[in-house]
Amino acid sequence: MKIFIATGGTGGHVYPALAVASELVARGHKITISCDGRVNKMVREAKPAGAKMVHIWASGVGAKSRASQIYALFKIGMSAIALTLRFAVFRPARVVAFGGYASVPAVFAAHLWRVPTFLHEQNAAIGRANKFTMRWVKTLMTSFPTVDGVPKKSAARVVYTGLPVRHDFIENAGAKLPGKSHLLVTGGSLGAQILDDVVPGAIAAMKNKKIFVTHQTRPENVEKLQMFYAQNKIHANVLSFVHDMAGAIVDADLVISRGGASTVIELETIGRPAIIVPLGINPDQAANAASYARLGGGFAIEQSKFTQKWLTATLDELFDNPTRLAKMAKKSLVENHAVELISDTVTK
Repeated sequence: MKIFIATGGTGGHVYPALAVASELVARGHKITISCDGRVNKMVREAKPAGAKMVHIWASGVGAKSRASQIYALFKIGMSAIALTLRFAVFRPARVVAFGGYASVPAVFAAHLWRVPTFLHEQNAAIGRANKFTMRWVKTLMTSFPTVDGVPKKSAARVVYTGLPVRHDFIENAGAKLPGKSHLLVTGGSLGAQILDDVVPGAIAAMKNKKIFVTHQTRPENVEKLQMFYAQNKIHANVLSFVHDMAGAIVDADLVISRGGASTVIELETIGRPAIIVPLGINPDQAANAASYARLGGGFAIEQSKFTQKWLTATLDELFDNPTRLAKMAKKSLVENHAVELISDTVTK
């Protein structure tokens, strides 16, 4: 079967698409992957052997000036025309879109040629691009059991599949807590500042400072945080990039993080208690964090309420009660069969 996979302009869209592409190639299907220039190199280097690539012209529309938005829409429109012409000659049997504005042209072209189309939503709240394309989609596949904002009038079937993660997370699913009072703090380059402002001071004020901290932050903040932890006699490893995130999560008894879909699903796949602080301007992260908190494995706390006083009290309580942390870890664990479920859904 010829399957066209459309992916967006960030790694969060690309990795799940590539994981599914690899599975479909292994099942004997002929795969073509489209992407824009932002992730062209990533896709080219990581795509499965035998899969073809199509470069499209697209970029995000939101958070830009009016002129930039018009230009972005123009690029998407031109790519939609190009893919419509391509599908006239190289008609796929299925189109699978992984969200983002870069996937809109493929969904539109598939609709014109009546090709069954499957859309995957990463977050627990549907994104603007996906919400726009829902009118042309046969099936919406979701990372979380419930997704806010799905159009009520949509005729699309909604299927909970989960979100694909790397094999190293799957291999460590259900790993026991190390029981070493190890805290992992990770906010990503853009979302790290509030964690840097609150977490070190909160740890310094704890009754029991016998914890080990792995703190991922921006490169420019590494030295400052190293000095703070050292001056307060807190054992810490401060770094700007975590090369083995699965290993870092496995080694942690508790995680403090932002609420990106990939991060939340990775925590659920391994099964780790967490304090999740959604990015204040991102409703998707708030929905992801709320979905995680409903499992009973941790806390979803608004950025405005994430204070040193609150965090100190919470950390003292949790690290003084390892049995509670272990129970939270079990509650947070969610089996991840996303690659298989998505592939099965698409090829039925």
